[in-house]
Amino acid sequence: MPNDRPPSRDKLLFTPGPLTTSRAVKEAMLRDAGSWHVEFNDLVRSVRARLLALAGVSQEPGYEAVLMQGSGTFGVEAAVTSAVPRDGRLLAVTNGAYGERIVQMARTADIDVEPLRTPEDTPPDPAAIARALDADAAITTVAVAHCETTTGILNPVEAIGCAVKERSRTYLVDAMSSFGAIAIDIERAGIDYLVSSANKCIEGVPGFSFVIARRDALEAAEGRARSLSLDLVAQWRGFERNGQFRFTPPTHAILAFDRALRELEEEGGIEARGARYRRNHEALMTGMRALGLRPYLPPEVQSFIITSFHYPRHPVFDFDTFYRKLSDRGMIIYPGKLTDVDCFRIGTIGHIFEDDVRALTDAIGAALDEMGCRPLDG
Repeated sequence: MPNDRPPSRDKLLFTPGPLTTSRAVKEAMLRDAGSWHVEFNDLVRSVRARLLALAGVSQEPGYEAVLMQGSGTFGVEAAVTSAVPRDGRLLAVTNGAYGERIVQMARTADIDVEPLRTPEDTPPDPAAIARALDADAAITTVAVAHCETTTGILNPVEAIGCAVKERSRTYLVDAMSSFGAIAIDIERAGIDYLVSSANKCIEGVPGFSFVIARRDALEAAEGRARSLSLDLVAQWRGFERNGQFRFTPPTHAILAFDRALRELEEEGGIEARGARYRRNHEALMTGMRALGLRPYLPPEVQSFIITSFHYPRHPVFDFDTFYRKLSDRGMIIYPGKLTDVDCFRIGTIGHIFEDDVRALTDAIGAALDEMGCRPLDG
């Protein structure tokens, strides 16, 4: 896939989203679309069908793609607050900030929730989830993040799904940072609701999230929603009735997403995009090791989506100064979100390439030199 960025460009976003987009995706937003016009409704219908195809499922034997205005968090909250029965109980499997956000969503909506926590550097054990379900028949629904963006850890969603399905519970997966770059067998994993966002691995722009859902799970969720605007079933029925969003649609984000989907197809689909991101990640790890910077996670559980790094072992290191120096060089990274470890995060997704990553690690070395942090302690 060519690097089509013009010489004069925005700062590169080494983040897990919003992320750097192609010139063509940006240019797709340079027109207006009428939200009631048949042409736009046809585009929405096409996007929904192509999302199902990307997920490896279809309307037959019974899946639906539901678009939801707002960030990925809106989509997760719509799924959580629509999927759990009014008298149900949610088991929230969490090993990071985004799993904890699901717990917070449930509590805010007055949903009975039981957190099942593991350390932030440890994937959940499917056997422990099975034991929790066997011990508590009141649990109706299980939720877990696939790639926990706090650290970049990959959680075993298919193995967890087997434990959930064997016990006939509903299964919800937050695939925000992985969908479009890491293949997920939705049917084999028994996933009832998979949630992701336009501005992640599909490389669109912020504006909407989407839920890939089993149709019978949606039908069973009728009347459960705890919110008018986040009612997932009502949103789906609106699309089925007239092809339209119930409320003002993110027209420009949809136009950009249409182009982004085409670029994903042209690149070679999920496998090819994931391979590019993996090369980005390998270039990052090579450069950071050469600088003496240590990743937070062991390699066997580290994804190629986003990586957390320990602060440099040097008494004068200051993250805010470090961040500004990288920004001055046209590079944007993320602060850490770990509970009790000082880290920063670097994403290797988006319309970026190995040369971009090598430029970032060069910039990191130069910034550390300017701050007087080299050589690193330890």
